[in-house]
Formats: sequence, structure tokens, C-alpha cells
Amino acid sequence: MFTDEDKEKYMQLAVEEAKKAEAQDEVPIGAIVVDPNGEVVGKGYNRRELDQDATQHAEMIAIREACKNIGFWRLIDCSLFVTLEPCPMCAGAIINSRIKNIFFGAMDPKAGAAGSVVDLFAVEKFNHHPNVIAGLNQEECGQMLTNFFRAIRKKQKEAKKAAKNNLEEN
Repeated sequence: MFTDEDKEKYMQLAVEEAKKAEAQDEVPIGAIVVDPNGEVVGKGYNRRELDQDATQHAEMIAIREACKNIGFWRLIDCSLFVTLEPCPMCAGAIINSRIKNIFFGAMDPKAGAAGSVVDLFAVEKFNHHPNVIAGLNQEECGQMLTNFFRAIRKKQKEAKKAAKNNLEEN
């Protein structure tokens, strides 16, 4: 298993990926896949808006890259580090790819599939049940998301105000 120092290092790499998303006005979510030797074999950040593709979540991108780099769809004994609790789609990909461990930062009370809304990893009928470690760097990961959505709401409010002022001037 990982030492606390290892977990911190890998989660910081996921945070770096999330910052790439944020720099492109994407929801700041980042993920990395680490093989049993401690090598990063996949990484990704949220790209739904950039690619106009609902499947372009950080986890999906990282898993795809890891499968390509390993040359096999089974990511047995690999670990996923992600800044936000996986959604149902990503949880399904995690189960299907046989990832051994999931470490995530912030809980997702709207779409979380690792305990917040549902826990797909606990469904007995599924053939794979990864180890789930929640709350790694939770405050940092959660604050990044809070700040992002706060900024969006502020921009929307300013745009409405500007539109209203334009109407009143005309």
C-alpha cells in the first residue's frame, strides 16, 4: 500500500491536473492512475466543455490513457487518485477496469457514486469491488471547486446586470 507521503504526492498530481481544467474554464477535476510500481500510467482532467463530450471526465481520460500505456484493459493492482468523488459513469469504468484502489478528495453530494448519493462499489452483484479511501486532501479539493463555481456565479450575475443596464439605456 501507499505511505501517507505517497498518497499526498499522487493527490497533488491529480490537483495539478484539476488546475489544467480550471485554466480552460472547465470544472476543476483531475485524476491520475498509478501502477503497482508507483509509476503514473494515466492522467486526465475534465474536458466536457472543451470537447463537447459528456464522457470526457478526468477519470475516464486517465483510465483510457492507462489502458493504452499498459496495453491491457484490466488495470489490476492500479490505483486511481481523483480530486472529486466519482460519478456513476466513472464508477462503472473503475469497476470494469478492475482498479484496485480509489483515493478521492471532495465528496460530491449531487452525483457521487462512492457513498454520497449511491455507492456503486458496494453493490454485491458486481464482480469487482475496489478499496475506496475518501477525503484525501478533501479541504483543498473542495475549496478549488467552491471557488470555481463561486466565480461562475459572479460572472453570470455581472452579465445579467450589464444586460439590464443595456436595456435601460436603450
